[in-house]
Amino acid sequence: MNRVHDLLTDKPADDLAVIDFDDTAYSYAQLRDMSASLARHLTKHGVRGGDRLVLVAENSAFYAASVFAASLLDVWIILVNARQSPTEIQAICDHSGARTVLFTASVSENARTHAKRLNAQHIGDLPCGEILVSPVVETTPEPVLQGPDQVAALLYTTGTTSAPKGVMLTHGNLTFNAQNSAAFNRLQPDDLVLGVLPGTHIYCLASAFLPAMAAGGSMRFVPRFDPKEVLAHLRRGVTRFPAVPQMFAAIIELLDKSHETLDAPTLRNLATGGAPLDPDLKLRVQEVFGLPLNNGYGLTETSPTVATTHNDAPRTDCSVGQAIPNVEVRVDQPNGDGIGEIQVRGPNVMKGYYHDPEKTAEVITSDRFFRTGDLGKIDPDGAIHIVGRLKELIIRSGFNVHPPEVEAMLTRHPDVYQAAVIGRQVPGNEEILAFLITNGKTTEADLKSWLRDRFVAYKIPQHILIVDAYPTAATGKILKTRLISHFSDALADRDRASANAP
Repeated sequence: MNRVHDLLTDKPADDLAVIDFDDTAYSYAQLRDMSASLARHLTKHGVRGGDRLVLVAENSAFYAASVFAASLLDVWIILVNARQSPTEIQAICDHSGARTVLFTASVSENARTHAKRLNAQHIGDLPCGEILVSPVVETTPEPVLQGPDQVAALLYTTGTTSAPKGVMLTHGNLTFNAQNSAAFNRLQPDDLVLGVLPGTHIYCLASAFLPAMAAGGSMRFVPRFDPKEVLAHLRRGVTRFPAVPQMFAAIIELLDKSHETLDAPTLRNLATGGAPLDPDLKLRVQEVFGLPLNNGYGLTETSPTVATTHNDAPRTDCSVGQAIPNVEVRVDQPNGDGIGEIQVRGPNVMKGYYHDPEKTAEVITSDRFFRTGDLGKIDPDGAIHIVGRLKELIIRSGFNVHPPEVEAMLTRHPDVYQAAVIGRQVPGNEEILAFLITNGKTTEADLKSWLRDRFVAYKIPQHILIVDAYPTAATGKILKTRLISHFSDALADRDRASANAP
């Protein structure tokens, strides 16, 4: 299987493929036709094999058709959440050398706003929505390879720094993960997967959507998470529900407040990942849903799955399970407790970072293991435990947030002199804390309002503390590891205020 669109080729024409945000159902034949039609329109617009195509999207059948249309054209698709800011999207367009930008305008007001800003033009219609694309720009196509090493997707792990990282995932990477995940989870043609995770995130793309297609099952697209809506879908035939821990917590909260029971008779698989799993939440989910909650581990660079637990072997701890078939995991330089850096090798590992061979060389070892930057250990039975991170990376509600990116944006504010951003673990999630030195003319509320116009919501710090000075080394370097203890009184005041808030 050399291309992502090959996942569709052997599926019965009349079988259900996707259910759109408006409840319109599309068969595999219709999805294939929409993908081919979109490919033809993009070709007429000037899109060529090897071009980079940005898709500003929310979950929808149009998103699905776009993924397969790009595959048909040998185009690198760049998936961007429509809720990202113009600054973030422009940085991605500039770094990737994108030929044009496509929008899921029929489902997303944010996408329509971006389309208008970028002077998008209407070039046709699909049954699932109008085709809006920005004017093409002069750019050089990348070489097209005939085998599975052709890049399928370019996913950015940061967006507004001077050097955003574009992860090159090949057709081989994505089809391997799709088929492996489908087989591991025993997905069947009668499976209906709930697609409420953002389709622009690797978790939804490669661990929810593409596995459903590989199995000949179907995907119900939900553009944005609302616990009441998701609960209704769970009661209407969904068999598999992949989500981040915060989604499960919100559903349980809704059930508790409304004194309802779950009542989802067809549901048979729960999966979580993308954020730390709190043991208490895991127990509560399993109690409410009556199913094991399968915890997994992955990264964009590993497309994404490295390890996951299985219904047949439920665990009482929060291990992420054993490495999936055909993927190797080792712990590099373990300490006395067996803890070291998790490293991964297999057909799931990315081709590299786009336009950044030096960074690629830093993270790929001479024997082709990927350095995850995560700390973990492996039990005698092969079960993997993630215990921390070497990197500063913050995982907020399942999304990667890089402190330098947030710091760079904050220091663009005219009243901010310096910024130091770190993460802090809270039950089931991670908070973003920003410590700023300012000229005294701005407030936390002002800064958060300013950031909302420039950042997607999950990158905005939960707490912004304006301080007089940082704990520093003799060289003047900020000692980030001491920020929480140094400002413990101020943080304790914030925590008390949050706890007492109505």
